[in-house]
Amino acid sequence: MNEKKTILAVIDIQGKLAQVMYNTSEFIDKTSRLIRGIQALEMPVLWMEQLPGKLGPTVPELQEILGKTTRPLEKTPFSAWGCSDFRRDLTESRRERVILCGIETHICVYQTARDLLSRGYQVTLAADAVSSRTEENKRIGIEAVRDLGGHISSVESVLFELMATPEHPAFRTISQIIK
Repeated sequence: MNEKKTILAVIDIQGKLAQVMYNTSEFIDKTSRLIRGIQALEMPVLWMEQLPGKLGPTVPELQEILGKTTRPLEKTPFSAWGCSDFRRDLTESRRERVILCGIETHICVYQTARDLLSRGYQVTLAADAVSSRTEENKRIGIEAVRDLGGHISSVESVLFELMATPEHPAFRTISQIIK
């Protein structure tokens, strides 16, 4: 993974739905760490919200962090690929690999991964920064992404792989984020 060729996509961590995910507090904490690490690396982020008028906005603790560097893109389809703004921003970024985090793993995250992989993008799923309402559906979604050829990783692994060396200028910042 290379920080110049990679982008993060945050999928639909919104409203009351986000609060009923399996292991919600840990999932949101890991997602926060991932976003802050990506920002420390000065990498782009695609921030998706599914029907925010119905599902509500992104949870405040993530909205505050994301709002420093990007804006939400509204989508209707389950897959982010179905959103023309997502396709445009991803294409303009000229990035080859997409790190995915968000909810629900077996629906929106999986369908986004499927569509990206079928179009030649490399996909890394930050498995500790995705969730579903049940542990089983989270597991099913992760396995489905793996079966399609997606890479399964963790927040810490992703961030350290992007830095590649402790000499990276963001190493101290990311080390503090991970702790």
